[in-house]
Amino acid sequence: MTSTNARFYDEFAEWWPLFSPPEEYVEEAADLLELFKRSSSSDAKTLLELGCGGGSLASHLKSHFTLTLTDRSPGMLAVSQRLNPESEHVEGDMRTLRLGRTFDVVLIHDAIMYATSPADARAALTTAAMHCRSNGIVCVLPDVVRETFEPGTDEGGHDAPDGRGLRYLEWTWDPNPDDETYAVDYAFLLRDAAGDVQVVHDRHVEGLFPRDSWLRWFREAGLSPECSIDRWGRTVFIARPGRQ
Repeated sequence: MTSTNARFYDEFAEWWPLFSPPEEYVEEAADLLELFKRSSSSDAKTLLELGCGGGSLASHLKSHFTLTLTDRSPGMLAVSQRLNPESEHVEGDMRTLRLGRTFDVVLIHDAIMYATSPADARAALTTAAMHCRSNGIVCVLPDVVRETFEPGTDEGGHDAPDGRGLRYLEWTWDPNPDDETYAVDYAFLLRDAAGDVQVVHDRHVEGLFPRDSWLRWFREAGLSPECSIDRWGRTVFIARPGRQ
């Protein structure tokens, strides 16, 4: 599971709230909560997120579930803990994490994109299956699958009350269409409270697999999967324990 440098999740993790703040997740969280309501039992109360990052999405789920939030980056967990102090936080890799308990909902959001090989993806789904209750659900939301990948650019950023600011350019492209990864290059402009600006380049290598491969890996993990397309064009996998 690799992201090449991925400096933004470690040495620059403190800037995360200016890159991807909670207010950018309002609509997505509402969409997910409706999906969970339709897909899980009415008494679902616990949710495990594998790869929670800075906890921006989780901040909209914590009033509906008791959350256990996990990530392999201590810096990102620290950001999430400040935002979600009432939730349990556990440092761990989604490929190998074993908590010894199960949950009503197991969620892997876009952190699944750092599964850059079939072995990584299978390991993450095995972890999800092992932590899902017999009547629970596993929800996995890759940004893209092979069928939906398109190169492109994006930009954004926010300012903080203390005078700090962040702006970024995101460039998504595929250096080798014949392999199972693509690249996301970020150019960050980071302004500190004194007004000094530094420029940071960060490359993330992310996994790119066909939809049918994902469905097969769910079944190999002992899960019965279904997939749909959400309003943002993403493939959303919902799976339940038990083979088809």
